[in-house]
Amino acid sequence: MARARAALARRFSAVTTPDAGMSTVEYAVGTIAAAAFGAVLYTVVSGDSIPDALGGIIEQALNTSV
Repeated sequence: MARARAALARRFSAVTTPDAGMSTVEYAVGTIAAAAFGAVLYTVVSGDSIPDALGGIIEQALNTSV
């Protein structure tokens, strides 16, 4: 019985032991994704459509009669 319990404990500890290298990979993928999102956001915001749209919204808000 003690042998079976020890074997079960070894299997359980092998299953529950975390991967040591996963955090580094997750940080790398997260960093690359954040950089790509930043590049896309910069491209969208630096275009003409966003400043024109924001300017139109602000102009409309300022010209509204209360």
